[in-house]
Amino acid sequence: MKIQFNTKISLLILSTLFIVACGNKDSEKTESSKESSMKEERPAANGSKQITFTKDQYNLADIETGEIEMRNLSNIIKLNGVVDVEPKSMASVSAPLGGYLKTAGRLPGEEIKKGQVLATIENPEFIQIQQDYLESLGKLQFLEEEYDRQKQLREEDINSAKTFQQVSSDYKITQGRVRAYEQQLALAGIRRNSVQKGNISRTANLYSPITGFVKTSNVNIGDYVSPQDVLFELVNLDDIHLALNAFEKDLGKIEVGQTVKFSLADDNKFNRTAEVSLMGKATGNDHIVPVHCHIKKEDEKGLLPGMYIKAWVESGTNTQNAIPSEAIVQYEGKDFLILQTSESEKGYQFQLQQVRKGIEQEGYTAISFAKDADMSNKKIVVKNAYSILSALRNSEEE
Repeated sequence: MKIQFNTKISLLILSTLFIVACGNKDSEKTESSKESSMKEERPAANGSKQITFTKDQYNLADIETGEIEMRNLSNIIKLNGVVDVEPKSMASVSAPLGGYLKTAGRLPGEEIKKGQVLATIENPEFIQIQQDYLESLGKLQFLEEEYDRQKQLREEDINSAKTFQQVSSDYKITQGRVRAYEQQLALAGIRRNSVQKGNISRTANLYSPITGFVKTSNVNIGDYVSPQDVLFELVNLDDIHLALNAFEKDLGKIEVGQTVKFSLADDNKFNRTAEVSLMGKATGNDHIVPVHCHIKKEDEKGLLPGMYIKAWVESGTNTQNAIPSEAIVQYEGKDFLILQTSESEKGYQFQLQQVRKGIEQEGYTAISFAKDADMSNKKIVVKNAYSILSALRNSEEE
């Protein structure tokens, strides 16, 4: 009985120790979890990932190092938009009286002069308009002579006032009809001088209203086109500008005359310059206001209407820690710099240092570190940092 009692005491003590140990482990896990979540709130002071390059690897990767700089980086307002042209520099061409296309027109990108023929339209109505015009023109010439004769007779009191009024009325009605036919000829693209010489044609030309380039061409030989159909879109590139969109909350920071830095959507250099020239006075449901900017002539090269643009406007300048943007790498969803921690005959050692990115401007990015991070006299990899990161990932996989 005594042996059984001692055995029960021993089991009870072991169970108690096991429960306490498990409690300690759970407590350690909880503390560890808390510390981990706190570390994620700010950049880590010391990177734990390290890798060593031999001198040959270092030279082959063409690595360059530099130091953190203090630069005047502006607080910026980011804008998006497109390259646009002035309303007077765009034209849509249609056939006002309709008809069948007899020529293939022009190719997109083709240069066009004002008054140049774009296409030829055929319409039986053209024949009737020209015939009516010639008949009315002949009648007008007769009535003009008759009007002058009756006017003179009336002044001599030879004819009656009623006769003169009738001739005068016929003359003015016919004069108006002739002018109306001339306007129809102008709409069709038929020159009245040619018709006056007796030349009647079933075709008419469409002429370019501006000098520029063909943007779009929607014509096929034999197609019937109505007055609502747009056959050509023309654009003049002599006066392109930026049409940007700004949120209404930023309007107080944007003024006419401010400098705008911009680049194409697939470029991050922001090395082109424009100037704010006009701002919208109302917003829509999207709370966006249009901002128009004149582009410097030397920065217009390669720009075409409709191209998407990224831009920013300066709204104040601060001196900040900055590093070339290409020095920042991403690892496990976070931003890091790669520090060169040692240099010896054996090679070079590198270490990751987490950072937080700020303003990015003209190839430089503002950065901040954890409060206890010591970055004095540290060399930063500023060129080909991703080659070191790739080597680090490969070593982890192995």
